[in-house]
Amino acid sequence: MGCLGGTVLKALRLLLLLLLLAAWKAGSRQVHYSVPEEAKHGTFVGRIAQDLGLELAELVPRLFRVVSKGHGDLLEVNLQNGILFVNSRIDREALCGRSLECSIHLEVIVDRPLQVFHVEVEVKDINDNPPVFSVSEQKLSIPESRLLDSRFPLEGASDADVGENAALTYRLSPNEFFVLDVINKKDKGKFPVLVLGKMLDREENPQLQLLLTATDGGKPEYTGSVTLLILVLDANDNAPIFDRSIYEVKMYENSANQTLVIWLNASDADEGINKEMIYSFSALVPPNVRRTFLMNEKTGEIRVNDAIDFEDSNTYEIHVDVTDKGNPPMVGHCTILVEVLDENDNSPDVVITSLALPVLEDAPVGTVIALISVSDRDSGANGQVTCTLAPHSPFKLVSTFKNYYSLVLESALDRESVANYVLVVTARDGGSPSLSATASVSVEVADVNDNAPAFAQPEYTVFVRENNPPGCHIFTVSARDADAQENALVSYSLVERRVGERALSSYVSVHAESGKVYALQPLDHEELELLQFQVSARDAGVPPLGSNVTLQVFVLDENDNAPALLPRPGAGGAGGALSELVSRSVGAGHVVAKVRAVDADSGYNAWLSYELQPAAGGARSPFRVALYTGEISTTRTLDEADSARQRLLVLVKDHGEPALTATATVLLSLVESGQAPKASSRVLAGAAGAEAALVDVNVYLIVAICAVSSLLVLTLLLYTALRCSAPPTEGACGPGKPTLVCSSAVGSWSYSQQRRQRVCSGEGPPKTDLMAFSPSLPPCPVPDVEVEEQSIGGDCSRKVGYYFFISISFILFYFFKDFIYLFDRDRDRQRKREHKQGEGTRCGARSQNARITP
Repeated sequence: MGCLGGTVLKALRLLLLLLLLAAWKAGSRQVHYSVPEEAKHGTFVGRIAQDLGLELAELVPRLFRVVSKGHGDLLEVNLQNGILFVNSRIDREALCGRSLECSIHLEVIVDRPLQVFHVEVEVKDINDNPPVFSVSEQKLSIPESRLLDSRFPLEGASDADVGENAALTYRLSPNEFFVLDVINKKDKGKFPVLVLGKMLDREENPQLQLLLTATDGGKPEYTGSVTLLILVLDANDNAPIFDRSIYEVKMYENSANQTLVIWLNASDADEGINKEMIYSFSALVPPNVRRTFLMNEKTGEIRVNDAIDFEDSNTYEIHVDVTDKGNPPMVGHCTILVEVLDENDNSPDVVITSLALPVLEDAPVGTVIALISVSDRDSGANGQVTCTLAPHSPFKLVSTFKNYYSLVLESALDRESVANYVLVVTARDGGSPSLSATASVSVEVADVNDNAPAFAQPEYTVFVRENNPPGCHIFTVSARDADAQENALVSYSLVERRVGERALSSYVSVHAESGKVYALQPLDHEELELLQFQVSARDAGVPPLGSNVTLQVFVLDENDNAPALLPRPGAGGAGGALSELVSRSVGAGHVVAKVRAVDADSGYNAWLSYELQPAAGGARSPFRVALYTGEISTTRTLDEADSARQRLLVLVKDHGEPALTATATVLLSLVESGQAPKASSRVLAGAAGAEAALVDVNVYLIVAICAVSSLLVLTLLLYTALRCSAPPTEGACGPGKPTLVCSSAVGSWSYSQQRRQRVCSGEGPPKTDLMAFSPSLPPCPVPDVEVEEQSIGGDCSRKVGYYFFISISFILFYFFKDFIYLFDRDRDRQRKREHKQGEGTRCGARSQNARITP
């Protein structure tokens, strides 16, 4: 009962130890399994997905795969249940040879995100190989004269297994002459030796046949045997002997040919020819050893004959026989164990796999870029490899397992600063001198839309002359985007707004690709001096980014407006001429009249000058005009010789290029001094009351509009009464065609009473009874009109009505024209008064619509 309790306690301790070991492996993300060799297909190895902390549902989407260098088909994973199983036959001896430790290294790789796990599957040895002798029969020639305890080395058996499965024991079939001795060589196993226990007698037993059996330590155990055929020789009693039975030699790999390995020196107690010896390789020496080393049969020197590579074989076992020339010859034996020392003759090997390229510039820190594995065929310090990364970059190497590294992102990327990194991975071993190898990887940084288009400056000033042709190119905006491809593809558009009563897009447009700004219509400085708007630049990224730039388009003035004369209200004269009364008694320098003009342009184009045209016949006029004010004054005292009516022609000219002009006619009537006060008072009243008239022009305008409206209503009522009181004759009120009043080709009204006469047909000027200018009526759309005969009474009443209506219309048009003109002049004077300059030499002032002289 106590024994059972102790067994249970041991089992619990073992289970706890296994659980702790499993937890430690799971935490380190390195899983270790074991599987016996020769396991059948489908043998369970381990729940790899569960042990690595992966969900079964994500194995296929994340591209779960197992990679093993050179052993890809031995083990497989069932993606449905995450179990690692044996896929094909595993032969430990073929996989690892005589190595005590044998394992299969698996790399488990999953994507999205990229992860790598390392799994070690230890292949357990089973006793599946029996001990094997190289030959089925070993022959030994032993002189009968050999002394007791003479030793005869035998070729031992070999077992492909390892550990206890390869621990061999030997036994010799029962006999009376020989016993078996086993020699334990250092790290080389056991070697059987025959020991002579009883003197041989050739005459009794010329040959002996024994059986040597080798048994391994496996369960179940396997055995192998070899027949020992012993030939008993006569004569030569002393065999050559070496001073040692086993020689140990150490030498470096890559030794040059003919390098001395060992110089053997055997001795023979015999004399004469029985003492002469010949050295040779034993029949047990394999061919590869014979190719690598060369034996001098006379001197016993063993030299290097071929390249010695530690990576191919680190030990050599050479069996040497020395045979004398006696009859029968006697043979001595020794074994030379050559240990090859490693030199640092292999550079590291660097392999870069699983590149996750290109890398987005907004990738988070810690993103795995690539997997790097290094290896070195050397051993010890010569095979210990360290990796470094150059040059300095936002990346670093992270060691994930022995000789395995991950290239990860260490700091933030900026494609606009560096778009591509060429990284050099250097692997250096620990030898002296050390050897190194390099591998380069090009890491391309993919662009993300993190830069908005930028203009060179936030605001541009553009100068455009007015009256430009429609569609002319006035400026080109250009924005630069530091991104690439679609993220740097910039398109331009107007930031729409209202300019007065019109939309901005009716003035300008911008080409979406080139950024060229076009004026869609001729610009007028008098209408628009400054056009300020914004152009938006937007890239094609997702989401798109954009920025705006302000354009200030100044419309430069052209001299496209001639000076316009302003008549003084209340001044006499016909045809637009200025009429004034001048007393003959005025002295020199007296201002008798003033010419007023306005120019809609600005600056020098609106700076007006006045000059008096010479009178007809070359007569010298007693008047002059001020150059910049337009004031007409006397140059001398008037006398009786001066004509009573003076006609002055004043030329008004601006300062544009080319200059534009206008002509004003001033009629001056010279009166006697008795009439001078009236004339002077009218002049003075006109000059003094100009400002008052301008101030009250709005009131006058309102009163005039009301009066004219009343007059219009009265006229309509009178016309209706006349129409109704006319006799209802067939020509006047019948169903005949009406008489037309329409516009002629020159914009006048035309009234015709001709019978069957084409009116407004365009074939010739129509005959008219009354014509009055009226640009507001459209041309008559009817090409042919025939007028019926009318009675004399109806015709007269209709004529009176028509004449009355046309006369009233003409009066309304005339009044409205004058009052509108006065209103516009008053508005212009109010604006110009704010910008009037005090000097007489510069009268130009800049305004939005016009320039008015004081």
